[in-house]
Amino acid sequence: MKIKLTPDNDIKVEKTKIGHVSVLILRPKDKAPARVGLLWIHGGGYILGMKEMVYMGRALNLVKKFGVTVLSPGYRLAWLKPYPAAVEDCYTVLRYMDTHKEELGIDRLMVGGESAGGGLCAAVCMMARDQGIRVSFQMPLYPMISNFDTDSSRNNHGRVWNTRRNHLGWKLYLRADAKKNVSLYAAPSQQTDYTNLPPCYTFVGDGEPFRDETLKYVDDLRRAGVKADVDVYHTNIHAFDMLYPENDQSIKAIKKFELCFAEAIEKAM
Repeated sequence: MKIKLTPDNDIKVEKTKIGHVSVLILRPKDKAPARVGLLWIHGGGYILGMKEMVYMGRALNLVKKFGVTVLSPGYRLAWLKPYPAAVEDCYTVLRYMDTHKEELGIDRLMVGGESAGGGLCAAVCMMARDQGIRVSFQMPLYPMISNFDTDSSRNNHGRVWNTRRNHLGWKLYLRADAKKNVSLYAAPSQQTDYTNLPPCYTFVGDGEPFRDETLKYVDDLRRAGVKADVDVYHTNIHAFDMLYPENDQSIKAIKKFELCFAEAIEKAM
């Protein structure tokens, strides 16, 4: 397992603050950036993680291969500040991207993230639609979006993330409301209107807790007429592509992810 929390030499990194939110801005160093701004949100069950996890996830290659500008927010974690702190922080950064397009050198917005970052991706896209910000594409990878157990998250003993850890994450994020109906921005699986959300691509492991909520999210988008695609890989390792990027399953998932991203860039032009 290779864990990398530093940038490559061909990536230019700027550290800044947007409001109170610490942000990393990643751009290609030796070529002109594309006109795509990507908000990429780290995972960690809403309780762990840091903005530097962008260096070990899917977004880094999107900077190198496609020239996109990536903003990675250090949102407030739930052990310190529960909902709505994290989603408000991420949306603050997206709103900044929308109002500072010329300064950032972008004209299209996309959002992605892993795990809890995938859940925040879905929530931020819903907020953006509801408040009039256009997002061209969303990539909520194996997203943590349901505070209620599903068939795949109930009694799950998968590696990295499981039922016990999932319950803890939601308990700290939602506190007394962890097992209640809550705002759709807190638990995007409680959304009832999926119309006009951005096209979506995601993938998930068949033995991990978030399989069912991921598949339901894609089905809900499709029923609302939104183009949405998902791939399912045979593994019970949550975030397998980040933790074991050289495994056959990971290589296949990364290749397909980047192919779908390339198609999304073409369609958004």
